[in-house]
Amino acid sequence: MGARIHGMGTSTLVIDGVKELGGCFHEIIPDRIEAATYILIASAMAEDMMIENVIPQHLEAILSKLAEIGINMDIGSDFVHVFGNDPDTELKPTEITTKPYPGFATDVQQPFTPLLTRARGQSVVSEGIYSERFKHCYEMNKMGADMHVRVPSGFIYGPTPLHGAVVKATDLRCGAALVIAALMAEGETEIHDIYHIDRGYDNLDNKLRSLGANIWRETVE
Repeated sequence: MGARIHGMGTSTLVIDGVKELGGCFHEIIPDRIEAATYILIASAMAEDMMIENVIPQHLEAILSKLAEIGINMDIGSDFVHVFGNDPDTELKPTEITTKPYPGFATDVQQPFTPLLTRARGQSVVSEGIYSERFKHCYEMNKMGADMHVRVPSGFIYGPTPLHGAVVKATDLRCGAALVIAALMAEGETEIHDIYHIDRGYDNLDNKLRSLGANIWRETVE
């Protein structure tokens, strides 16, 4: 477009002003956090699910952890195919530390946590980015999870079957975690303050219904 920008790939960008910019064609990259959330949903409950229009290189840290705990996947140039995962099968415990890209994304650790309730033993999630990102643990404990928080780490003990409960989405990724936990849980789960979820996921409930989930919205007077 005619800009003069230096320092790509470093921690500092230097921008020299120009008189004008021209037009160009630019394709927006897929949202790696949304892609990771659907991959986690598939890992939690789907027998066979294809997540398309993703850039797997942007998800390497998350995909490697899923493979480590026992999730079956086929990874292509622009898709992740999750298949052959029995929701009743125990997974392996793991340790996660969130880091800046290309490390494990802090926005993914909350949606990842419900899967660890199926792992036998202790899993540890440590926050290297945002130490307060553990409010979902208290909500998931209402659903039967066994999670303990000692900032900057959360400790998940399993396996613990989840059950329906009334919970609250305290933030965007907490909401995503609770949706995944609700899909895994026995019985009905009621999630409040879903406006947090709507900030980051377009039409999530309808997309999940199209996959066979029993999920709906209710307006509280």
